[in-house]
Amino acid sequence: MIGATSRLLICSCEKTMPLDAQAIARGCAAQTTQVNQLCGLDLDQFKAALAEGAPITVACTQEAPLFREVAENSPQASLTFVNIRETGGWSKDASKAGPKAAALIAAASEDMPPIPVVTLESGGVTLIYGCDDVAIDAAKRLADRLDITVILTKPRDVTPRAVNEFPVLKGTIRNARGYLGNFELAIDDYALPSPSSRGTLLFGSARDGATSTCDIVLDLSGGAPLFPAHELRSGYLRADPRDRGAVERAIADAGNLVGTFDKPRFVHFEESLCAHSRSNITGCTRCLDLCPTGAITPNGNAVAIDPYICAGCGSCASACPTGAASYLLPSADALMRRLRTLLQTYRKAGGENAVVLFHDGDHGDPLIDALARFGDGLPANVLAVRVNEVTQLGPETIAAVFAYGGTGVALLTRAKPKHDIAGLRRTAELSGTIGAALGFGEGVVRMIETDDPDQLRAMLDAMPAGVATGVVASFIPRGAKRSVLETTFRELHLAAPTPVDIVPLAPGAPFGGVRLNVEGCTLCHACVTACPTDALSDNPDRAMLRFTESLCVQCGLCESTCPENVITLEPRLDFQAWNAPLRILKEEEPFNCIACGTPFGTRSSIERVLSKLQEKHWMFVGANARRLDVIKMCADCRVEAVVNESFDPHAAPQRPPVMTTEDYLRARDEKKNDPFGSQ
Repeated sequence: MIGATSRLLICSCEKTMPLDAQAIARGCAAQTTQVNQLCGLDLDQFKAALAEGAPITVACTQEAPLFREVAENSPQASLTFVNIRETGGWSKDASKAGPKAAALIAAASEDMPPIPVVTLESGGVTLIYGCDDVAIDAAKRLADRLDITVILTKPRDVTPRAVNEFPVLKGTIRNARGYLGNFELAIDDYALPSPSSRGTLLFGSARDGATSTCDIVLDLSGGAPLFPAHELRSGYLRADPRDRGAVERAIADAGNLVGTFDKPRFVHFEESLCAHSRSNITGCTRCLDLCPTGAITPNGNAVAIDPYICAGCGSCASACPTGAASYLLPSADALMRRLRTLLQTYRKAGGENAVVLFHDGDHGDPLIDALARFGDGLPANVLAVRVNEVTQLGPETIAAVFAYGGTGVALLTRAKPKHDIAGLRRTAELSGTIGAALGFGEGVVRMIETDDPDQLRAMLDAMPAGVATGVVASFIPRGAKRSVLETTFRELHLAAPTPVDIVPLAPGAPFGGVRLNVEGCTLCHACVTACPTDALSDNPDRAMLRFTESLCVQCGLCESTCPENVITLEPRLDFQAWNAPLRILKEEEPFNCIACGTPFGTRSSIERVLSKLQEKHWMFVGANARRLDVIKMCADCRVEAVVNESFDPHAAPQRPPVMTTEDYLRARDEKKNDPFGSQ
């Protein structure tokens, strides 16, 4: 956070925006210098700040390249740039935007963790997939830069080339997988061209099951995409062959895909926390249902996330109830620390009714910029927070806004989003339900799907006035995602204007309890073995089943695994249960071994087994009834008793011989021929 030893330079941008220096000073403790043209007439102020050697925050992003160039001779300088012009200063409400400016300046100084990357390598081996001369022409233009192979699917009339500078084959891609530098294609109807082709390119006999590997795929076939969410697949370029402009762009992009490329590792995955399945029984499938690219696949009891295919939408991390999948751009705790600074500073500077507008850079930045330049700008109480993808936001982030004193959340997406926003909708609905139940107001979590800056302003103005908490949280989020979520929701409950202990939720919510039919439960503990989060647990010293509601993610594995079908999920937020110790769902008196006294099993289960065997099974009938004592012994004593008795398990009465069809028919015929058989 910006401190007293830091330097803050704020500029009115040639007096085109008012600066509330007093509000900024209330929120930011740094030594502040206010100028009108920092990039020009007042540039010496920046140079003077550089000479002091203190960290510098410049409230301008437009001229950041200039300031970095000036600072080249001061490599030790710590520079932070923040935009307060388009996000607040250029607005019809600019005179009230002082607290917002202070909040944005303070939040920008929050350190973000470095971005991990994975490396993609492409040698330029390219497969061009088409059906006519469009693919051939593209290959000719790229042949001097890339290693080209053309595959024509159901080729139309293609004129043979005078010189075969690259292979042209026939085939239809049946299946494709991979990414830039590592594609593998399964091809049917594969055939080589006939070298004697004269007027039209002819091909020899075809076969199925051919395989091709390449670094780049340029798809000009005009057919269905080879990959889901194909526009997000690195190295796969697709264009409608009838659209010359699209073909030109694809050719240009393909020519630049040679070399080594760093791609962000968007998601961290901890396999041990995954609640996908246990013992071949499927539980949680939230991430699998949401992933648009197919980067997530089942992998035993867990799933696997391929970082090379992942496009970074973050829907998996948003929906993951256990925290097995967590987003890294930035991590949930780092983003929430920035929110904490933003909202604390806003209140400190005198701001009220803060609404946080989450947006991405590709869509949100241009929209906000256009609104500032040609429209009314953002409202003074709307704090814009840029994230990598809005779909990365989970319920813990939205809950933090209200716990830290905010009164509303707006989630800005395109009218036609590039990522599926079904998961984001569920997150917004869940957060809205919880916020309304706790007294923060109805409709205070809104999705804004627009490409029109004026409509953005209108929808922000139409946001209902939420209720601010009177007990603002100050916790610092740290640690793994699930622990951050639990802490945030506890703080949210403490901050609630009208707290309630239980909030009913829709099926599929990641919070809840279980209902147990106590009479039907045999304490077999199959549910304990299946539970991936230890929400259900046993007691090694007592025959009991215990439950910790704050750990339950409603994966359904306990319900599916229970052999007696006595467990039912109950989606809800029960804050009282979250803060309570382990709850005992069922406890029974243990049965003590009659030989050594060691407790094992439960008295009811042993008595039930005895009632089913006594006088009903040959091993325990008559003189053998004493053998029922082995049922009353622990495993060790039972083995010893059977060995000492020299019991022969094969001494059972002879079973009737198995009758074949012939035996049955013979007996039937004999009965018919026996004149006394009916008597």
